[in-house]
Amino acid sequence: MSEGDDRHIDDRLADLADLILALARTISTEAHMDARVVELTATEVNVMRFVDRHPGASPTAVAAATGLQRSNLSRALRALEAKGLVERSVGDGDGRQARLHPTRRAEANLRRLRENWSRLLGDAGADRRNLDAALTLLAELEAGLTRG
Repeated sequence: MSEGDDRHIDDRLADLADLILALARTISTEAHMDARVVELTATEVNVMRFVDRHPGASPTAVAAATGLQRSNLSRALRALEAKGLVERSVGDGDGRQARLHPTRRAEANLRRLRENWSRLLGDAGADRRNLDAALTLLAELEAGLTRG
């Protein structure tokens, strides 16, 4: 591959990142116009996403996976508990180790968000034949970024 090809790929990857950021802003703004959706900060979204996918995770595991400092994680967890989205339980074997679980309210909130996201993107009119390829690419990018 030539230097020109590398530069073209770099430009296309930068364009992809720009589109992802623009879509994320629009999706977040539109989906949260639903008064039934609990508003979350970006940090709370990051924590909630991990807890939803890994119920029973310890705060240490959440901090490691999200890259948050312990104090920032503690603040986010307190806020999520106050919003009724996360609950703590005592871990097996070691009573000092908390385990984090999404609540029913969190499950309902995520369900509403996913409904809003689906409606919003469905109304955008994109060619759905590209959906599987887009999902595969974005999942690969996420996996690559989280490994690093």
